[in-house]
Amino acid sequence: MSILRLTYLGLAILGTVVPMYYFVTWFQENSWSIMAMVDAWHVNAATSGLVWDLTIAAVALTIWILAEATTRRDYLSLLAVPTIYCIGVSCGLPLYLYLRSRPRG
Repeated sequence: MSILRLTYLGLAILGTVVPMYYFVTWFQENSWSIMAMVDAWHVNAATSGLVWDLTIAAVALTIWILAEATTRRDYLSLLAVPTIYCIGVSCGLPLYLYLRSRPRG
């Protein structure tokens, strides 16, 4: 496995662990309510801007992955789409790059 692929895999793992640490900590301190977290994301203009920034990036990344998977007939790379919305762009993008950079054969 190339250094580049290992880097993508490492970033995908890091992009899972770091956000999940903060999400789980928040849930333990507040409540296990998704709607309470959504409310917290919109507590001020700065956090709302960040939410919209990541949402637009997630949609753009999803469209790109769908287009590439269809063109390349690389349907395994579609595994990155649920990670974008269940974990975040910080996991979904490097995971997609990891899957896309694997040898084809």
